Amino acid sequence: MVELVVLEMAAARQRAKRAELSLKEAKAMLGENRGLAISLALCSRIRAGQARAKAARRRLLKMVPPSMH
Repeated sequence: MVELVVLEMAAARQRAKRAELSLKEAKAMLGENRGLAISLALCSRIRAGQARAKAARRRLLKMVPPSMH
């Protein structure tokens, strides 16, 4: 049982890291000189990335016992 929780926590940490990395890459691309259509698509990607990162962190915090916060 403990191994399963550890595995789930590791997977949640990976999801959070991937979401944060994707968000960082999208923000970097937005900072480059790009056309309006691409900028709008990147803004949408950034908003989605922010939501995924927030959700992943929230899931991870639910798994961590209160004594470890």
